[in-house]
Amino acid sequence: MAGHSEWANKKHRKERQDKKRAGVFSKLIKEVTLQARRGDPNPESNPGLAQAIERAKAVNIPKDNIDRAIKRGSGAEDGAQYEEITYEGYAADGVAILVRAVTDNKNRAAAGVRHIFSKHGGNMAAAGSVSWLFSRRGVLTLEDVPGEVDRDELQMALIEAGADDVDASSKFVEATCDVAALPRLVAAANEMGLTPARAEPTMVAKTSVHVEEEAAGKVLRLIDALDDNEDVQEVFSNFDVDDEVLEKIQSGG
Repeated sequence: MAGHSEWANKKHRKERQDKKRAGVFSKLIKEVTLQARRGDPNPESNPGLAQAIERAKAVNIPKDNIDRAIKRGSGAEDGAQYEEITYEGYAADGVAILVRAVTDNKNRAAAGVRHIFSKHGGNMAAAGSVSWLFSRRGVLTLEDVPGEVDRDELQMALIEAGADDVDASSKFVEATCDVAALPRLVAAANEMGLTPARAEPTMVAKTSVHVEEEAAGKVLRLIDALDDNEDVQEVFSNFDVDDEVLEKIQSGG
């Protein structure tokens, strides 16, 4: 992968989201609603919806809530009509930021994202200015892989299933692939008795920008603020920060 910028970003966001479960619930329900609206309300024939449902189940969102979100998305029940919008910008040291919003109010979403960029020393950019720095890829993440699992065997199984890059250097294993190959990677992991913590299409940075502590703090505060916004669903960036710096910032050191 391009450094461990994407890993640092995801790790940081996951830790924050675990602490803010109510906000995560709302975002995941919106995602279920959006995916149901964009395709077949049957998850068996709508991979995007199936993944959204799995993510919702993973944080114990009640089945009734998920079912209502699907009905709203398919038009079977009244409710907010969500649409997807992408915003682009830059943070400190030229770090690229790609924001995926899901909202029922485009004006509110645009104003909110613009304000956050400005407040945290960043700036919005024209469409296409940042998106070319990212590519849409399938990403599979395995957390806390048991010690008895042969890492080399696991890596080869994922590559044979279609992974073009596998990082197995820590207790986390992450593989990237063409989006179409993602189901094969999931099947390969399952055959080895492993259940992916994440298996979904996402945006992966093609190159990374290494940032030191001061700039890293600014970038992370901007990402945090964007994540906190009710209309923002996902934030992608291409920053690369050393693990010890990330841990120092998170601990308030």
